Amino acid sequence: MSAEDTSDDGPTGPVNFIRHRIDADLAEGKNEGQVYTRFPPEPNGYLHIGHAKSICLNFGVARDYKGHCNLRFDDTNPVKEDAEFIDAIKKDVSWLGFEWAQLRHASDYFDQLYAYACELIKSGNAYVDSCSADEIREMRGTLKAPGTPSPYRERSVEENLDLFERMKAGEFNDGEHVLRARIDMASGNINLRDPVVYRIRKVNHIRTGDTWSIYPMYDYTHCLSDAIEGITHSLCTLEFEDHRPLYDWILDTLNTPVHPQQIEFGPLLLEYTLLSKRYLLRLVQEGHVDGWDDPRMPTLAGLRRRGFPPAAIRRFCDLIGVTKNAAWTDMALLETCIRDELNVAAPRRLAVLDPIKLIITDLPEDHEEPLTFQNHPQDESQGTRQVPFTRELWVERDDFAEVPPPKWQRLVEGGEVRLRGSYVVKCESLVKDADGKVIELHCTHDANTLGKKPEGRKVKGVIHWVSARHAMNAEVRLYDRLYKTPNPSPEDDLDDVLNPQSLVVMPNAKLEASLATGNTPVQFERLGYFVPDSGTSATGQVVFNRVITLRDTWAKS
Repeated sequence: MSAEDTSDDGPTGPVNFIRHRIDADLAEGKNEGQVYTRFPPEPNGYLHIGHAKSICLNFGVARDYKGHCNLRFDDTNPVKEDAEFIDAIKKDVSWLGFEWAQLRHASDYFDQLYAYACELIKSGNAYVDSCSADEIREMRGTLKAPGTPSPYRERSVEENLDLFERMKAGEFNDGEHVLRARIDMASGNINLRDPVVYRIRKVNHIRTGDTWSIYPMYDYTHCLSDAIEGITHSLCTLEFEDHRPLYDWILDTLNTPVHPQQIEFGPLLLEYTLLSKRYLLRLVQEGHVDGWDDPRMPTLAGLRRRGFPPAAIRRFCDLIGVTKNAAWTDMALLETCIRDELNVAAPRRLAVLDPIKLIITDLPEDHEEPLTFQNHPQDESQGTRQVPFTRELWVERDDFAEVPPPKWQRLVEGGEVRLRGSYVVKCESLVKDADGKVIELHCTHDANTLGKKPEGRKVKGVIHWVSARHAMNAEVRLYDRLYKTPNPSPEDDLDDVLNPQSLVVMPNAKLEASLATGNTPVQFERLGYFVPDSGTSATGQVVFNRVITLRDTWAKS
């Protein structure tokens, strides 16, 4: 858990090694006292909760040091990128509660990146290689063996410039040539063994159309985009640590006016979750989930549809902290943040998911009595509401037992129970259908128990209810963790690791009529937290998604 810096002399925020590094830079007078960061996703998929950690870090640092953070799309691979993902990413960042200083795209700098590449060629630090991709891969060597120089490594500057210009003009096919940085084929860091910095891609680009036939590689583009934008601290996950020497080599070789500092931090590893975009795509394509925004998905779109409050996700990212190493985080921590946030904010409502009818036979058929309920038992400012109490009610099937288990405190034939916020009732008889299933409970009520204890006896059980006459029909989807094992692997058979109870649909739920309006999370009393879904059921009914249960049901398992 990260501590909070509450001093008056510096920025307020979670203390971590990155902030210590920034504090040291500022103390030394670096970057003219400025802190500029960026969040640079590739628009080739939807963001997930792992990205939330990076978003909170980059935007949070910029905010706390009174700097700014850019949102920059790394749109250098037109084969995989789509405008749909750009729109989704912008929506996700805004939903999390952050505003970018500038919206940028790597494609904004294509002309400048091309000019920089020509500078590398002219200084003898880049060359056009005509080997195939397989040949280049073979010549790179291994972790134990040095690479082998390309036969085209000694091409003249004039020939390289000519070929590179013709690559740009579209004279060659994909894969026919690449531009490589000329560094060190014997380096112990494979990333420095003459990496490819440009390749031919004759594909329409979402922003530049068919203007370009060549596109820069990520490692080349990223550092130069940072420099162009004046980024001071380029915060990346650990996978880029081995790429930092290349990041620095490109900026040093080109002698850019600004040289950002790349700092790596441990990525989010969350139990019961897989965050690989490739794996998430498989779940969608194979139909294991209903799209990228399925509420079981770890995508921010899925979490938003599930009803996770963005403040809870920000709090979670603060609690897990920022470290130099990758470490697993218990899913229960995220769920605790969700419950803590919703417990304070969510109003209470009555809902019955698996209804059975309860008829109070000693009330007239037209009986309707308004009862006052608090919207939140710990927050009087949320006010009260009127809930109609009628002769016929819906109660949960699980709140009645013909043969009760030990210590049963709910309804049985001949037994009493209190209906939440109203009267004590006694089950006098029951009605079954032709298959022997109980379909009605016939009860009497004690008229002297509204807001009072019954005289001469104790009634321990309390169950919730909804007026049958006023109830709203709805489909309720009970979402749970997608995996039943804490550390699923991409190599696992999905039938072995997917949780068959990750979605249970209750098609005939009965809800308090006040739930017909509103789109924010509420607590269904005794059942959990729920939120209206953006769509409707196959039968046109309103749909509610379960955000989370009231208590951790996974702790024992």
